[in-house]
Amino acid sequence: MSERIAPRDVLSKTLIELAERDPNIVVLDADFCTASKIAPFKARFPDRFIQVGIAEQNMMSIAAGLSTVGFTCFASTICVFCSRRACDQVTASIALPGLNVKIIGLYAGLFAGKNGATHQSLEDIGIMRSIANMTVVQPVDALETQRILEYAARHPGPMYMRIGRDPVPQFVPDDYEFELGKSVTLRAGSDLTLISYGDLMENTMQAAASLARKGIQARVINMSSLKPVDEHAIVQAAEETGRIVTVDNHNIIGGLGSAVAEVVTQKAPVRVRRIGVRDVFGKSGTNEQMLEKFGLRTEDIEREVLEFLEESPAGKTALRVGSLT
Repeated sequence: MSERIAPRDVLSKTLIELAERDPNIVVLDADFCTASKIAPFKARFPDRFIQVGIAEQNMMSIAAGLSTVGFTCFASTICVFCSRRACDQVTASIALPGLNVKIIGLYAGLFAGKNGATHQSLEDIGIMRSIANMTVVQPVDALETQRILEYAARHPGPMYMRIGRDPVPQFVPDDYEFELGKSVTLRAGSDLTLISYGDLMENTMQAAASLARKGIQARVINMSSLKPVDEHAIVQAAEETGRIVTVDNHNIIGGLGSAVAEVVTQKAPVRVRRIGVRDVFGKSGTNEQMLEKFGLRTEDIEREVLEFLEESPAGKTALRVGSLT
């Protein structure tokens, strides 16, 4: 197992490297730079760091304005505050005109320390996915976080980057390069496909390994590009494995499960099981307590997969249709 590094731990280093090459990169923060680990950027580039305080809506408007005069703006705060709280500013001031603002959302999903439901982002992917012109990503590890930030600095237009809080192992290869709309297959398999992203990938991979010991070979796909999703990989998985299970650190409504279902219903109808938070608010507690409470532990994912297979024992569905596009 590789060294465990939190995706947020590489934010400042990567942003500093990007800013050293590009004098138009600026960072905006909503009184969160210590927790986000972006504070070193402020020390390195004090004149290119804007502290707006607890004023997330204003931060989005300021970033929008700066982008109109040539700056590439990275605006950073907690996921829930840059999605629910600042939704109108993100929509009307950034996405509608297609401005060059990169929104960095921290404390993704259930894992917000012990701050509870007010700080847990279980709707942000759904909100951001539904906004036209917005791209949505969540890196699976620290290396992919670096690659996505590098891509974001080159990408013209709005982007929402959902960043995990806690240490995870490395999943992408050392020579990995991020491509928007492309996934990475982390494990081969033909009996069904598990699709996840971000901080639940470790549990997903562990569940696949446990299933393999039972003779069930699960393909595992890292879908870090949540909008656009990799439709080709989803259709291929549907046609080759017949069943798909999504694992979401988010409400099952609007998240990865919804995105995958939207693809298969149009292009390759198969059964899809969505694992995630089942349309309820979160609770306060440790990561381990959240995983147990909401059924997202390795053993919970494995149990859901086995139940899913029991419900359709005939194997690959006869409904596999369409060609890969």
